[in-house]
Amino acid sequence: MGKLRIAVRKFDPFESTLQKLWDLFCLKNNVSIEVEMVPLELHNLYEETITKKGLKNGTWDIAHINTDWIFDAANEKAVLDLTSFINQNPPQDYPEGWHQSLLHLQQIKNSTYGLPFHDGPECLIFRKDLFEDLAEKENFKNQFGYELNPPKTWEQFAQIAEFFNRPDQNLYGCVFANYPDGHNMVFDFCLQLWTRGGSLVDVQNQININQSAAIEALDFYRTIVNNEKAVHPKSKKFGSVEAGMAFAEGEAAMAINWFGFASMCEIIEESKVKGKVDITELPFDKNHKTASLNVYWLYTIGIGSKHKELAYDFLRFATTAKSDKLLTNEGGIGCRKSTWNDVEINKTIPFYHKLEMLHENALTLPQTPVWPKVAALIDEMVLKAIESDIQSKNLLEETQNTIQKII
Repeated sequence: MGKLRIAVRKFDPFESTLQKLWDLFCLKNNVSIEVEMVPLELHNLYEETITKKGLKNGTWDIAHINTDWIFDAANEKAVLDLTSFINQNPPQDYPEGWHQSLLHLQQIKNSTYGLPFHDGPECLIFRKDLFEDLAEKENFKNQFGYELNPPKTWEQFAQIAEFFNRPDQNLYGCVFANYPDGHNMVFDFCLQLWTRGGSLVDVQNQININQSAAIEALDFYRTIVNNEKAVHPKSKKFGSVEAGMAFAEGEAAMAINWFGFASMCEIIEESKVKGKVDITELPFDKNHKTASLNVYWLYTIGIGSKHKELAYDFLRFATTAKSDKLLTNEGGIGCRKSTWNDVEINKTIPFYHKLEMLHENALTLPQTPVWPKVAALIDEMVLKAIESDIQSKNLLEETQNTIQKII
């Protein structure tokens, strides 16, 4: 019968959850087929599943694919359309069990290419113990003339980051994920753009980043990440996981990262900030409004899999309310409304119910097969901005010209 192979996004909570779910699934359904789960970093995961056609040729039966790639994967005919499986035997309370914002990106031309696995939009994560400390509040007000609260504007964010930056205590104002992996800095740029009223697409629905809001976004971002009086010195080497760990280890007062890294602080053993963390909406430019970014992970089945029925049965099992809660308790982020509002979960992670609020302001990236290539160009542009003194205006023009050629 061979074995079932699963490409897993490398992250301890994902790996432990999947192993536990598989063992439970086999026990419940008397399944004895061998499974091989291979944890892969972002870049390698894309490479293995899509570039090298691993989902298409049957190398992988199941894979974690994020919504940035799903359009690409469907276009390449790499992932199975699950519609007929869902119609015959839907997952537990599908689709009502999920917020609409977790169901639409995998729906392409009336086909459904995956089931929600892990989520948690971008948010501002902060140390509530520091923000609530009376001495800190008094010092801050004396210095800046306004009350210390989580920042509403980017200007306040920069001031508060400098205020809490205390290298001698191994505490920094904020931490970023500036490792150029085609993701984190792209997302940061999008958030800076959206919270200044900008958009990635123009009125013709074409990708166009050459706009005044983008100049302001890039100017602010390159200034803040290079501000040694505000930012964790290892930010340039950190991906989102490393930045999340640094925050959990008590090395930063604020972070802009995925919701999952806030909940991780309440769960993992290494966390030094249990009970001291809260989340809120992202800051914005004073004339505009907050925004969040929703990119989520899906369970997908490879079109070349020889075990499609078994794979779908496992996906149904892995997305039940019970399994979703297990993922959350392991340190991932459940996708179901039942998990968000679960009393026990909210006891452990008091801000868990706020996921609904984040989803109300969550925007998504353009769905186009060229997005991964565009993202790589934006990543390069932000890196150049951080590492050189070429004007933002010129960097944006140059990048847009290259984007035009791809489109």
